Amino acid sequence: MSRGTADAVVIGGGIIGAATGYYLARQGLKVVLLERAFPCAGSTGRCIGGIRAQFTHDLTIRVMLESIKMFQELDEELGVDIEWYAGGYLFLAFDEQRKQSFLQAIEIQKRYGLKVEFISKEECCRIVPGLNAEGLLGGAWCPTDGQANPFKVTYGYLEGIKRFRGEVLVCQEVKRINVIGGKVVSVVTADGNEFFTPVVLNAAGPWAEDVGKLAGVDVPVKPDRHEALVTEAVERCLEPMLVDYRPDGCYFVQHYGTGHFIGCYTPVPIVPGHNLDASDEFITEMPRRMVRLLPKLALVKVLRHWAGSYEMTPDGNPICSGTPVEGFYVSAGMSGHGFMFGPALGKLMAELIVQGRSTIDLNEFRLDRPWTKAEAMK
Repeated sequence: MSRGTADAVVIGGGIIGAATGYYLARQGLKVVLLERAFPCAGSTGRCIGGIRAQFTHDLTIRVMLESIKMFQELDEELGVDIEWYAGGYLFLAFDEQRKQSFLQAIEIQKRYGLKVEFISKEECCRIVPGLNAEGLLGGAWCPTDGQANPFKVTYGYLEGIKRFRGEVLVCQEVKRINVIGGKVVSVVTADGNEFFTPVVLNAAGPWAEDVGKLAGVDVPVKPDRHEALVTEAVERCLEPMLVDYRPDGCYFVQHYGTGHFIGCYTPVPIVPGHNLDASDEFITEMPRRMVRLLPKLALVKVLRHWAGSYEMTPDGNPICSGTPVEGFYVSAGMSGHGFMFGPALGKLMAELIVQGRSTIDLNEFRLDRPWTKAEAMK
């Protein structure tokens, strides 16, 4: 058991905790990041690495435009090749209702300068040679979206925290958050280590609700299970992330450097809870869905598959704000988009914590919002 002090304690060693911890440390704060297991042990290490600005919520679009700009410069910022590649995102429309929803989304996205358009079936086939276009009406195409390596980005931020004289401590599950007079005063880990601090950031991902309870704050974040797979490396044949929103659709991308395909789909019905067992259904169904879209993948072998958690809020948008407890902040509930949000939300939350306001106003992501403005392009 030991005691220490910090200007800020960050709970969670995924992309959100790592990025926010880095930008806090870069502003001169003494940061201690506490991770219950090891970095990327939660949602970040199980995501497929896609990065897009094609959303319908105005604030989300603005955050993602900033995040993409930051991803483009992270190699230099962190001194690490994060494997950023702007291969684009192509959302496919197989019915008129989906087409209209994409057109409405594009109208919103263009207000913020996003280079996005609805393209014809023929243009979709040009961008994705060999695409099965049966029933396809066209697609929402944004060439500036892309992909990066979640592990390299997260570990790059964690090493940055250390460069700015912060600490990253693993196998340190927080068991108590001491609050006196409505203010955070310290956190205590399972090992009995106590860190006195005026600022605590809950970036615990799927466990954000549990961490909130330690401070007496209700954080409405519920985990649900999603599965993904990766294939063997093959010759490059796909540039963008391909997204099929049909009930039996999927989304996948080919890594620009290695040639591996990585992808997933949203289960119906949703599987709530922390259970991360991988299912037989997914490993048989996901390859079928991929081959339906891109028949040339029929002989590509699957290497492995796994499960991870989406950390869902009632409206599918993040929670990024202070709380009724002074000094206790939340950045969680990323609803499947935490990796892509990471750089921008890390910087913005650090600004909010240090200066009391951020360069992009995060008010619509506040904890006490009415939960009525749901994200359509989940």
